[in-house]
Amino acid sequence: MPLLVVRHAHAGRRSAYSGDDRLRPLTARGRARAAALVPILSAYRPRRVLSSPFTRCRETVAPLAGALGLGVESVDELGEGHGPEAVRLVTTMAGESAVLCTHGDVATALLEWLVPESEPARRRALRLQKGEFWVVRSKGASVVIVDHVRRIDADPSKPAGGS
Repeated sequence: MPLLVVRHAHAGRRSAYSGDDRLRPLTARGRARAAALVPILSAYRPRRVLSSPFTRCRETVAPLAGALGLGVESVDELGEGHGPEAVRLVTTMAGESAVLCTHGDVATALLEWLVPESEPARRRALRLQKGEFWVVRSKGASVVIVDHVRRIDADPSKPAGGS
C-alpha cells in the first residue's frame, strides 16, 4: 500500500500575504489543483488523510477527504520546519495507505532521506512542485519513491505523472 506525499497546492507568495502565514489559504489556482487531485489520489484508495496544520495544506486535501468520507488529520510532523519529524512519521507509516500533505522544506527533507546523496540528478528530478505528489512504497527494509506525479490529466482514467 502506498503513502502519497503531496506538496500543498498554490497559495500565492508568502511575502504578499499580510496575515499569519499559517492561515494563508490556497489561491483559485490552488483550489482548482486540489479538486483535480481528487480522482487521481482516490484511485489509490487511501484509508487516511493527514495534513500539516497550516491552512493551505488542509485546503489541498480537504476535497479528497470529503470525497472519501474521511476526516483530515492535522499532524504537526508535517508542518513547516519539521523535516526530521516527518521522516520519522513516514518510517512509522510505511506500508499504510494514506495521503500526507506537507510543505516544500519538509518534502526536501524527505527527498534527502529517500534518495541517496550519490544521486543528485535524481534528487533534482524528483523535487516536488506545488500540487505534485510522490507515490512512496516499502520495498524490503527500505522506503522508496516509485512515482512522481507532476501533472493532472483531463481524463482521470489515463495514468498521470511518471518519474
